[in-house]
Amino acid sequence: MPLIERTLLGPGPSNPYPEAVQGLSAPILGHLDPEFIKVLDRTGDRLRALWGTSNPLTLPLSGTGSLGMEAAFANTVRPGDTAVVAVNGLFGQRMCEVARRYGATVVRVDHAWGEPVDVQRVLDAHPSPAVVAAVHAETSTGVVSDIGALGAALRARSDDTLLIADCVTSLGGTEVAVDEWKVDAAYSGTQKCLGVPPGLAPFTFSERAWERRVEDPPVWYIDLGLLGAYVRGGSGGGRAYHHTAPVGMVAALDRTLERIQHEGMPDVAARHRAAGERLQNGLQDMGLELFAAEGHRLPQLTSVKVPEGVDSGKVRERLLTEYGIEIGAGVGEYAASVWRIGLMGHNARLDRAELVLAALRAVLRD
Repeated sequence: MPLIERTLLGPGPSNPYPEAVQGLSAPILGHLDPEFIKVLDRTGDRLRALWGTSNPLTLPLSGTGSLGMEAAFANTVRPGDTAVVAVNGLFGQRMCEVARRYGATVVRVDHAWGEPVDVQRVLDAHPSPAVVAAVHAETSTGVVSDIGALGAALRARSDDTLLIADCVTSLGGTEVAVDEWKVDAAYSGTQKCLGVPPGLAPFTFSERAWERRVEDPPVWYIDLGLLGAYVRGGSGGGRAYHHTAPVGMVAALDRTLERIQHEGMPDVAARHRAAGERLQNGLQDMGLELFAAEGHRLPQLTSVKVPEGVDSGKVRERLLTEYGIEIGAGVGEYAASVWRIGLMGHNARLDRAELVLAALRAVLRD
C-alpha cells in the first residue's frame, strides 16, 4: 500500500519539523545506555528553558498529553480533596472527569465555550481548594486564558492551593512562563506546536508540589516518585529502572527542542502569530466569522464558524481528498458548526496559511 502524505492543518497532530524526523531515524539506544541518559538529561534542560522553569522534575512522560493530565491529578489529588476546575471547553471537562476518578470533590466553574477563563469566578468558587486547574490554550475552541493572572491571584490569597495548567496547544507556539505564573504542575503534548509525532507528554512539577505529592498514587505507571528516580537518579545516584522509555521519540523531541532553541522562542512565537493573523484575516475577508472571543484567540489554532447551509463534513472531506489538507471539526454541540484550523510547529508559516485559504475558498465557491 503506498504511503499517503497529508498537510495536517487540524487541531493535531501537525506535520513534524524535519529535525524530528531526523531524530526518529537516529540509531536506537537502550534506555539505560549512558549516551541515551545524556540525551534525556539534555532534553530535560531544554524543556526547562521552554517551560520557563527551574523545576528539577521536568521530563517527557511516555504517553500523549492526556497522560500528562492524568499524572498531574494522580500525584496531587487525594480522596476528598476539593478541586476547582475552570471549564471553557472539552479539555476543562476532561480535567473534571480525571479529578473525579482520583476521588476529588470537583467544583466546576463553567464558562461559555469560546470565552477565556474568568479569574474572579474561579477564586469565588471555593475559598481553599487543594488544587485549581485550568486550560491555557483550549484546543476545542481556540481560546487562550491568562494563567499568570490566575496563578498570581491564587498565591496572593493562600499558599495552600496547587495550580495545574493544561498547555497542550501552547507549549512551543506561545511563550510559557511556569515559574513566573506560579504554576505547580503543567503538561503538554508533542504533536502540536512542538512539531513531533504524538507519543510524549512534556511535563513539569514544582518543588512545592513535590513536597505535597501523593506518595503512593493509585496508578503505578505515572508515580512521579518512581519516575523521578529514573530521570533524576535514585538515593544511590544511579538511574532506577522504571519502564522502557521511548528512546526514538525522546531523540526526536531533543532535536526539535534544539531547533526551537536556535530559532529563539520569541521568534517562534512571532512566527506562529504571523501565520495565525494571516489565516484569521483571510477567513474574515472571505466573510467567515471566527468563533473564539476577540482578543483571546490563539494564533496557532483558529476556530471558525461554518457558514449557514454549508455541510461541514463534505467540505472537510473535499479538502482532504482533493487537496490533501486536513482540518478539524468542532467538538460536542459545535461538531457540525465549527472548523478548527491549526498552524502549529512546522506548519506555522505564511505559505501554509495561504494554502488552506486558497483551498477553502475554492471548495466553498463550488
